[in-house]
Amino acid sequence: MAGYSPSHRPQGSRAVRGAAGLAALAVAGSLTAACQVPLGDDDPGGSGGSPKGAATGPAGPTTAGDNYVPGDGNGGYDVQHYGLKLTITPDGPTQLDGTATITATATERLARFNLDLTGLDVSSIKVDGAAARQQRAGEELEVTPAKPLQKGTKFTTVIKYSGNPEPVSDPVLGRYGWIRTSDGVFIACQPSGAHTWFPSNDHPSDKATFDFEITVPQGLTAIANGEPETPPQGTGGAPTPPGTPPTGGPGTGGGPGVEPVAQHGRTLPGTALAAQGKRAMTTSKWRVKNPMATYLATVDVGRFGVRSSKTASGIPNITAVDPTLPGVDLDQFHKLNADITEEWSKLFGPYPFSSTGGLIDNADVGFALETQTRPVYGAFGLQPTIVAHELAHQWFGDSVSLTRWQDIWLNEGFATYAEWLWDEKTGGETVQRHFDEAYEVGGRELWDVPPGNPGRKQMFGRSVYDRGGMTLVALRGRVGEDVFYKILREWTKERAHSSGTTEQFVALANKVSGKNLDAFFDDWLYQKGRPAK
Repeated sequence: MAGYSPSHRPQGSRAVRGAAGLAALAVAGSLTAACQVPLGDDDPGGSGGSPKGAATGPAGPTTAGDNYVPGDGNGGYDVQHYGLKLTITPDGPTQLDGTATITATATERLARFNLDLTGLDVSSIKVDGAAARQQRAGEELEVTPAKPLQKGTKFTTVIKYSGNPEPVSDPVLGRYGWIRTSDGVFIACQPSGAHTWFPSNDHPSDKATFDFEITVPQGLTAIANGEPETPPQGTGGAPTPPGTPPTGGPGTGGGPGVEPVAQHGRTLPGTALAAQGKRAMTTSKWRVKNPMATYLATVDVGRFGVRSSKTASGIPNITAVDPTLPGVDLDQFHKLNADITEEWSKLFGPYPFSSTGGLIDNADVGFALETQTRPVYGAFGLQPTIVAHELAHQWFGDSVSLTRWQDIWLNEGFATYAEWLWDEKTGGETVQRHFDEAYEVGGRELWDVPPGNPGRKQMFGRSVYDRGGMTLVALRGRVGEDVFYKILREWTKERAHSSGTTEQFVALANKVSGKNLDAFFDDWLYQKGRPAK
């Protein structure tokens, strides 16, 4: 994730990263964030009826046990697939009407199991076609099937739900999640906001494939992860003249007004139309073929200009921009996505997914997020080094995901290194110059916070980004450039579409380099104070 700051560093401007929701602004000191749901609030959904003969007996753990995100995730099963059928009406009395079909395998005998869900009403739950009982407490949805699930059993849970998802305001991470825009919705949910809009096992240790079926008012476009069944069609209007400030976003007072869109509707080629009352609706389908962490799922709805083509090596590239944003050139952004994807493929290994691209929306947020295959960016506009940062995450964070949030430097440090590298490749400061600046002027926020275990309050702080990136620069100096990139390519190859830990990365670096780097990594990742260069 990256954050955007209009402030300037002493020797040039740059956006300082935060996290899919956090922009930890190194100099400016401003903080924005992604998706962390506050703890302790009771969910208004209540309990469902008890099906006759509901099972009793053992339950899986109600948390993944990650103290960086208390309460997130669950145990006792492994999700393979989410099928999300969503009707999103941004200006309607009910913004979201959904059906989640979750396919999973029991890893132990289960008489009941938990999913993460907050703020939405559940009307029915079925497990393998039979009615199941629900109980709600805080952010937990407890499901009791009619019959116990035996260890190793594959089972399907279908949950019908609805409501008006709310953005989350966290004292540490800021405001993120389901963000209303002037014409739709912008969704970015790191680290734990997915369960504000769909029931899930909301922890990156349980990745799954996804299908989206998204119905929106005719005249709006829905863009999601993965590839569409048919090419998306733009529904944007004329660009706003340069100098015009963003309007109608979430920061405009008591909530954004959403402009009615029915009168702008038109039939889009390749999309299905449905009637919702007297309002015309349009449906699109998207498929995510490779496993994805829940926080990386996104559905963005609004009026967008869209470009679809292929990169030089043939990777499908889908780019979308809200045309009301001043100074953002859709074609320039589209080309940039292609160029960076190609460059990182040469350095980090083959591109791990079946499409690339990005989306810039008129959302009043100060961050970008590496949503899988298609990063999303707020209304701060087009910043090439941030695009480089987010696309690097497709290898580091999306394909190779976290097992635990303590190791977030494996995502953000690597993407920060890539950001510096793109700056160098395009005529800006060199990677070494970025390192030297941070080494000389870094204060307590850098040297008092070990990036390998920063603590929840600093999990998206400057140390995770800058000191994490500096660790890689120092590693490159220690083992040499050729060996350094061999380590990175081996990491992305061995852990593709899976997850990893810092200990596993250190072991790989030792193996590939033929050196014992344990003390080096300990100094840079786990000790306070400024390490030797």
